[in-house]
Amino acid sequence: MNQWAPPLVYLLCFLTSTGCAVLLLRSYLRSNVRLLLWSGICFTLLAANNLVVIFDMILLQEHDLRLLRLVFALAAVSVLLFGFIWEQED
Repeated sequence: MNQWAPPLVYLLCFLTSTGCAVLLLRSYLRSNVRLLLWSGICFTLLAANNLVVIFDMILLQEHDLRLLRLVFALAAVSVLLFGFIWEQED
């Protein structure tokens, strides 16, 4: 595999998550549907997770940022799960 392939994949994952977050949050501002807000926050946290992956795997290889990556992933899933439960109660 080429040397540039993994960084490119990590960057594309970050850009995709960021794009999804922007679109979801923009849709929330237009329609005021709270599920879009929860999804947008989730994708924002996933984008942060992907940014930490870039730092962990490429830029700061001597440091282990696995715990921070797991915290962002857990927070993203927790926010979305909370949003689903909150919307189900209404």
